[in-house]
Amino acid sequence: MIEISAIQNNLPGLKIPKSIEKPGNEKFDNVFTDFIKQVNQQQFQADSLTKNFLEGGNVEIQDVMIAGEKAKTSLQLLMEIRNKAIDMYKELTRMQI
Repeated sequence: MIEISAIQNNLPGLKIPKSIEKPGNEKFDNVFTDFIKQVNQQQFQADSLTKNFLEGGNVEIQDVMIAGEKAKTSLQLLMEIRNKAIDMYKELTRMQI
C-alpha cells in the first residue's frame, strides 16, 4: 500500500488539498433566504414607484405596472415553492410512519 506522503515527497510541486470544495456550491437555506430577500426588495420597489407616480414624480405608468407585475410574479413563485416544500415535508413524514 502506497502512502500519500510518499507520493508527495517524490513530486514536490504536487499540492494535495485537505478538502475539496466545489465552486458555487451554495447551501439551500442561503439560496432560499436570498430569494426571499429579492422578493421583498421587489415588493418595496413596486411600492416606491407607485407612491412616486401618485405624488406626481417623474415615473411612467409602464414602469409602475412592470414593477408591480414583477413583484406579483415573484411572490406567486415564492408561494408555490413554499407549498411544494410543505407538500414534500408531509409526504416524507407519511413515509416514515
